[in-house]
Amino acid sequence: MARPQAAAVPATVTAAATVVLAGGHESDGGRDLTALVASAPAGAVAPAVHAAAPAGRPLTEAVRSALAAGDGPVCVVPMTLGRDPRLVADTARALRWLAAGEGRGRLALTAPFAAAEHLIGWLRAAAPAQGGAVLVTAPAADPFEDAELFRIARLARQHGHHRWVEVAFEGGDPDPAEGAERCRLLGAPEVTAVPASFGPALRTPVPGVRDGGPLLRPSAIAGVVAARTAAALHLLGHGEDGILAGLDAEHGHGYAHSHGPGEAHHHHGRDQSHAQRHVHSH
Repeated sequence: MARPQAAAVPATVTAAATVVLAGGHESDGGRDLTALVASAPAGAVAPAVHAAAPAGRPLTEAVRSALAAGDGPVCVVPMTLGRDPRLVADTARALRWLAAGEGRGRLALTAPFAAAEHLIGWLRAAAPAQGGAVLVTAPAADPFEDAELFRIARLARQHGHHRWVEVAFEGGDPDPAEGAERCRLLGAPEVTAVPASFGPALRTPVPGVRDGGPLLRPSAIAGVVAARTAAALHLLGHGEDGILAGLDAEHGHGYAHSHGPGEAHHHHGRDQSHAQRHVHSH
């Protein structure tokens, strides 16, 4: 049975929206997204990106500014590549009171920028065609998110064409130099670093490691942001702002936990059936 898809939103409607990007560890708190922050030129069909900010007070202030700048809808995109469910939940918490106040009927939380499945495909596409090892790099996060990157790298290797796909973390263990040395010890003749983030593959050059460049070009990032915005506007037209569903994003993340006899497990997003039927992958 075909997966339901969101109804198309006219480009003029999408262009009328203002976007705020919520950044986490995958974008250095949004600093790696500053190139996307610019007003849309006249006649543009893409939404204007008003600001990029980390979740919390900076994001709240950025959204307030976007709401005050016009009377159109404001969409907030959690800029995760699939490894930062906390960013989605923190963003929802930051928007909750705004949506009940000055943002009522105008403020929406979009689906996350990407899921792990997207990241696997993008890593495969970004890896060099020639042989050698791929060193997947990312800023260090918490143990669960770092462990998730090892799983993603293993699947990228399984479905790709490289014999060696290793992982390294900026500010973590192993760091890029240690990851490159592991590749060499395994027999790789050359090593190319590819980022699993919105930032550079290597913030500090590592001798003997080729920098594979960014994971996605700005135009590709802008295209996904536009698609997430269009889907969120469609749902906002049905009275669903995505915030309740976002509050549950961290469920299942971290250590497993159990419930006692008769103890119910409550979910904020249980009534988001319409959103689940209409959100689709880009």
